[in-house]
Amino acid sequence: MIKVAVIFHSVTGTTKQLAEAVTAGASSVPGNETMSFEIVGSDIVEGRYRNSEILEVLNDVDAMIFGTPTYMGCVSAQFKAFADATGELWAEKRWADKFAAGFTIGSNLSGDQLNTIQYLQIFANQHGMLWASLDIPGNFDSENRNRLGAQSGLIAHSKDGELHETDLITAHYLGQRIAKVARKFASEK
Repeated sequence: MIKVAVIFHSVTGTTKQLAEAVTAGASSVPGNETMSFEIVGSDIVEGRYRNSEILEVLNDVDAMIFGTPTYMGCVSAQFKAFADATGELWAEKRWADKFAAGFTIGSNLSGDQLNTIQYLQIFANQHGMLWASLDIPGNFDSENRNRLGAQSGLIAHSKDGELHETDLITAHYLGQRIAKVARKFASEK
């Protein structure tokens, strides 16, 4: 059985909606277990992420999909606290060879969301994870998925707190893709 985890931080609820769609997409692939973990304020004490139970669970998954809103051109402080707390796992290579992907949302079309995706990719790469892109050419898909054209991960946009339906469809697809890629890799081991 393949295990896929969605780890995210949300403030206004839009990132959580994307996380739910990603989770549903991964869950739709038969033969895997999908779990979702929201980074919440009570998990952060004096600026450090302290939920060791979630970190322990993540050591045993096959794939992780990271999500965060874009703030000031990068991940939220809460997501960064989570990332910083994984330093010991990095030193032990606990997440090496797991698949990773990411998603973000911003209120501006050119709000530096790509930098957030690139941060998530670098974070995964530092852990020795294998980054899986969104394999849908922007504005070329028959269902209009990946409407903003980001290949590195899902970038969504909402200026009024309402998500574009196409972004939710793309999030569902991202979850499916990662679950399928992780399953394919596991069967070839």
